[in-house]
Amino acid sequence: MLYLIDASCLIYLKNTFYPISDVPEFWEWLEYLGNQGVVKIPVEIYEEITDSSSDELATWAKQAEIKSALKFAEEADVALVQRATDVGYAPDMNDVELEEVGRDPFLISYALVDISRRLVVTNEVSKPGKTRHRTHLPNACMKLNIKWRTTVEFLHELQFNTSWREHLVEGFWPYVP
Repeated sequence: MLYLIDASCLIYLKNTFYPISDVPEFWEWLEYLGNQGVVKIPVEIYEEITDSSSDELATWAKQAEIKSALKFAEEADVALVQRATDVGYAPDMNDVELEEVGRDPFLISYALVDISRRLVVTNEVSKPGKTRHRTHLPNACMKLNIKWRTTVEFLHELQFNTSWREHLVEGFWPYVP
C-alpha cells in the first residue's frame, strides 16, 4: 500500500503530538517509510509544505535526504486531476471555488492511478453535506471510491512508536498492510 500524505497531516503532527525537535523519531520513521516506498508526498503537496521558508516543517522538508525520501517522483495526470475535481467536488467550479479547493484534486489524482494500492492520509474529517467547493478531502475521496485514513488511523495502522528501529525485521517495517 502507498500512503499519499496531505499537508494537513504533517502540519497537525508537527503542531501537536510530534514537534520535529521534540520527537525526531517520528520524522525519522516517516523518512524511513519514504525510502521504503510506503509513504510519499505528491509534488503539489510538497510545495505547499515548503512554501514557508521560516517554518520548522518547511525547513525539515527541504533537506535533501527528506526530499529524496518523501517527494513523489510521479507527475500528475491532467485527466485524473480533472476527474478528481469534477467528481469529487463539482464539474463547473469557478476560479474562486477552485482556489478554495486548492491542491486536493492533485492528491486525489495520484490515488486514482491505482485505487487498490494507494490511499490518501489527511487530518481532515468527513463532513457530508458541505457545499461543493467546501467539500472535505475525505468526502471527495469517497465519491471516487478512494481509500483514505485520518492521521490517527495512519499512525495506528502502521503502528508507529518511538522505538520503531527495534521493530525492524530484516531491515523492513513489518506493519505495512
